[in-house]
Amino acid sequence: MRIAVTGSIATDQLMTFPGSFGDQLIAEQLDRVSLSFLVDDLQIRRGGCAANISFGMGCLGLAPILVGAVGGDFADYRSWLERHGVDCGSVHVSEHHHTARFLCTTDEHHNQIASFYTGAMAEARLIELQPVADRVGGLDLVLVSPNDPDAMLRHTDECRQRGIPFAADPSQQLARMADEQIRELVDGAAYLFSNDYEKGLIEQKTGWSDEEVLGRVGVRVTTLGPKGAVIDRAGEPPIHVAPAPELGKADPTGVGDAFRAGFLAGLAWGLSLERCGQIGNLTATHVLERVGGQEYELGQKVFLERFAAAYGASAAAEVGAHIRCHHP
Repeated sequence: MRIAVTGSIATDQLMTFPGSFGDQLIAEQLDRVSLSFLVDDLQIRRGGCAANISFGMGCLGLAPILVGAVGGDFADYRSWLERHGVDCGSVHVSEHHHTARFLCTTDEHHNQIASFYTGAMAEARLIELQPVADRVGGLDLVLVSPNDPDAMLRHTDECRQRGIPFAADPSQQLARMADEQIRELVDGAAYLFSNDYEKGLIEQKTGWSDEEVLGRVGVRVTTLGPKGAVIDRAGEPPIHVAPAPELGKADPTGVGDAFRAGFLAGLAWGLSLERCGQIGNLTATHVLERVGGQEYELGQKVFLERFAAAYGASAAAEVGAHIRCHHP
């Protein structure tokens, strides 16, 4: 199954300030703030929704096709992704802009001051999907994840025109995009991904009830954090997927992306929707246990052992017939 993953590709620069931002602000002078913080720590993490999802799929043994826009500074990141099984042959390289960048400083109270540089991501709207399909011999599914809004709309529209099944994952762009744009992204999707909060926001912005959304999409997948996930289809009872127990909580960044990676892997292997959700939950758990969206390793033996402990030996045997984890 050839799956193209469209969306953001970015680098995160995360810094820690060992004091309180509030102590540095003068109430009478907030109209002209000029501050500099000496930080203790700098962590540079690979990120971006499409890159995170593709990385997870690659670690599970698939060869996802990453589609997005980057700058000329992408060489090291490209090498990393390709080493983990990601096809980067359709990534657009800007001649003018750097790869998107998230710069964030966090104080001791977990308050944050952050900036997001869109950079090359704005050029994702220039990408046509047909040349991607021609290069790889056709596309079976296109995931439209958070990206430049015009790119998301363009990819969705092209999928409809060319009859390519698509999965809608508007998540981080729900607040920014207009109601009519959200309707365009969702209507006709083979799969719709969101968390439980975003589920309500989709219904609010589209003006469609839960039943009306289900009438317009094939499968609706809603992640529930520590409660696992639920999978809905029109006229069918909901499938509740229990969470996979974690060994500890480090950072939630990228957990949703990892869930999508696991779910899409299950689809590519032709497994049931319940198994897809279970693979998604356990992949997401690996990210929760580490800081950063691509800092985990998936060992096949350990993954299947944890899968069996969470969902049973027969379920693990089904997955074990397909999974080819990148790490031993």
